[in-house]
Amino acid sequence: MTLTPTRAVDVRVRRLTTTLYGYSFLEEFVLLYPVYALLFSDAGLSVWQISSLFALWSVTAVVLEVPSGAWADAVSRRLLLVLGPLLTGAGFAVWVLVPSYGAFAVGFVLWGIGGALCSGALEALVYDELERGGAADRYARVLGRARAAGLVAVMAAMGAAGPVLAWGGHAAVGAASVLVCVLTSVTALRFPEHRGAGEGAGRQGWGAVLRAGVREARRDRSVRGAVLLVPVVAAVWGALDEYAPLLVREAGVGDAAVPGVLLVIWGGATAGSLLAGEGERFGTVGLAVLLGGGGVAQAVGAVVGSVAGVVLLVAVAFGAFQAATVLAEARLQHRIESAGRATLTSVAGLGTEVVTLTVFAGYAVVASGHGHGAAFAVASVPYVVLAAGLGVAEVRRRFVSGGG
Repeated sequence: MTLTPTRAVDVRVRRLTTTLYGYSFLEEFVLLYPVYALLFSDAGLSVWQISSLFALWSVTAVVLEVPSGAWADAVSRRLLLVLGPLLTGAGFAVWVLVPSYGAFAVGFVLWGIGGALCSGALEALVYDELERGGAADRYARVLGRARAAGLVAVMAAMGAAGPVLAWGGHAAVGAASVLVCVLTSVTALRFPEHRGAGEGAGRQGWGAVLRAGVREARRDRSVRGAVLLVPVVAAVWGALDEYAPLLVREAGVGDAAVPGVLLVIWGGATAGSLLAGEGERFGTVGLAVLLGGGGVAQAVGAVVGSVAGVVLLVAVAFGAFQAATVLAEARLQHRIESAGRATLTSVAGLGTEVVTLTVFAGYAVVASGHGHGAAFAVASVPYVVLAAGLGVAEVRRRFVSGGG
């Protein structure tokens, strides 16, 4: 049977999206995630040593974020998506085979390298392939569903880690995690990749690609604004999720019930991912409403002090922020016109890492003196301010357009 050109394109797009959803799920379905702190503690590490490992992981990601994005633009992006999970899996294997501080440090470095290789490369590959199939307008919807698949995987891993740990200990959890990393790598082989003339496969040097990407951000105001928007939208609530269990406990939830409450909150984030594609048609106004509404919901939910307030309003806020994050990332991809798509995506990723570290420091200052509810409320302010700024900018743009 001969496929018409339109149907052939639909088949390619469907293969791309199903591969992406499977990859996104497997990438997050790592049973070690909920329990690796227990592994470190059981190996005799102190709190200081564990914190130093987290710092090493962050530094590795920050240092390699932009260079790896430029590499993804200079060579095959699919290749990096295959290699990244293998390096991460190798790090997990080292953890469970030789549980010691040195081995954990090596594992975090490998994990950081693996994550940096995939960061930027995945978004760039997906957008370019959708654009090639005439479906770039579906990017926000596709990315939202992929993020939802990842969130579902996180929740599934939370549920599975306990029984597996009880059955086979850290060795079983580690083996399952390594296997999932291998499956993620194999899944990446199914990604289609068609690079245009003059792109990839070493046609441009790594340094040239990096300079070209940064040059575009400096020259094009809309690209620069989109690059800066992503960290502001993504980083604040992305950092807050680490403290969500403490906020829930402060509201009066017993430790045994905390995981169930967190599942509700992350259910809100998952819903936000799934609805992100619908929000794209509302443009800047819709993005501003999501940010402002999410900020208000989070502030009220955090300070009201009741379990229902925390569960419902923070879940709504996380859903709004997740949708806004997807829309901000889609906004960036739509504005990039050069071959340095992965480079600029990684620049935004670097900004997200830096802002996240800043939020961690600010949160510690506020929470130590006023509690977690106050810290969540203060962290809502940037979203309300950003929403107001986007709204004013959109009104001004429409006024100028109408006047012209």
